[in-house]
Amino acid sequence: MTKPERPVFVVGCPRSGTTMLQLMLHAHPRIAIPPENRFVMAAYDERHRFGDLNDPENRRALARWIVERKQTRFADLGLDGRAVIEEIVAGPPTLGSALGIVLRAYAARFGKPRWGDKRPGYFQRIPTLRRMFPDAQIVHLVRDARDCVASLKEMAWYKLDVQHALATWMESIDAGERAARTLGPGTYHRMYYERLIADPQAELAALCAFLSEDFDPAMCEPEKVAAVAVPGRKTWHARTHGAVSTARSGTWRERLTPAELALCETVAANRLRAHGYEPDGAGRPPLPDYTRYLRVAAHRRLAARKREAKDLLRRRDEPSEVAARLTSATG
Repeated sequence: MTKPERPVFVVGCPRSGTTMLQLMLHAHPRIAIPPENRFVMAAYDERHRFGDLNDPENRRALARWIVERKQTRFADLGLDGRAVIEEIVAGPPTLGSALGIVLRAYAARFGKPRWGDKRPGYFQRIPTLRRMFPDAQIVHLVRDARDCVASLKEMAWYKLDVQHALATWMESIDAGERAARTLGPGTYHRMYYERLIADPQAELAALCAFLSEDFDPAMCEPEKVAAVAVPGRKTWHARTHGAVSTARSGTWRERLTPAELALCETVAANRLRAHGYEPDGAGRPPLPDYTRYLRVAAHRRLAARKREAKDLLRRRDEPSEVAARLTSATG
C-alpha cells in the first residue's frame, strides 16, 4: 500500500493548543512539523518581486530571501542554509515547490518522509495554502473562546485588546466552517482542545485515520520532542515541556473579568453552543465594550475583504505558477 505524502497544516485561533498539537504530530515517526516560520505567507504575498521562477537565478533570489533574512525565522529550523538554497534552485520552478522544499528538508533532518507546517493565523489563509499546496490536509484545533481570550490577554507579545482577541476566535471558527464546506472530510479535520487533552489517544487515533497514518503512542507524549521542536526563546510555550494536562482548561472563570466574560458570551453564544461549549449566563457586557467589539469586528472584516480583493487582482499577472510539485499527486 502506498504511504501518504500529503502535506499537513495545523491552524487555529492563537492560544488554542496548536503548538501542543504540532508536537504531537512531530512525535509521529513519519511526520515532522517545524516551529513557526515567517516565510510561507510572506513569500506568497511578495511573489511578484521574485519574477519568473523558471529562471534559476530568480529561484536563487527567492531561496536567499527565505534563508538569509532574520525575519523568516529560518534559523529555528536547524538546517544547512546553503544546501537548502541549492535544492530550491535545482527544484521545480514554482513558489509552492520552493517553500515545500524547506519544509521537506526539515522533515528529512529527522529522517521523516512527511512534512507540513503550523501557524495559528493560517486559518485566515486556508485557500492560499491550498493554492500553494493543492493536496494539503488541514487540521483545525478549536478551543473554548473564553480560554483563548483569557490566554491571549495575558501574553506579553499580544498588543491588542480583548475585543480583537474575541474577533480572532470568531474569525477562526467561521473560517473553519467555510473550509469544512468547501474542502470536505478528506481534506479538513476539526479537533477540540478539551477532548484532545482529556483523551489524547482516542483523539490522535482519529487524527491519524484522517491522515491515513498508523497511530503511534509516542504522539501522546509531546513533551519528549519539545526541546527540538519549540525554540527556547518562546517562554510562553513552557507548558509544552510538561506532560499533557487538563489543568488550564476552563480557567477562564478566574482569568476573565465579569465584563470580559459577558462580552465573550454575548458575542459568541451561538458559536459556543454549536461547538459544545455552554455559556455560563454572564449577563450583558457594558455598552462601550460591546460597541467597540462591533467596530473592531467590522474593521477586521473589511481588512480581510481588501486583502482577498488585492490577491485576486495580483493573480492576473503572476510571474509564475504557485502550486507545489513535490508529491506524486502534484508533481
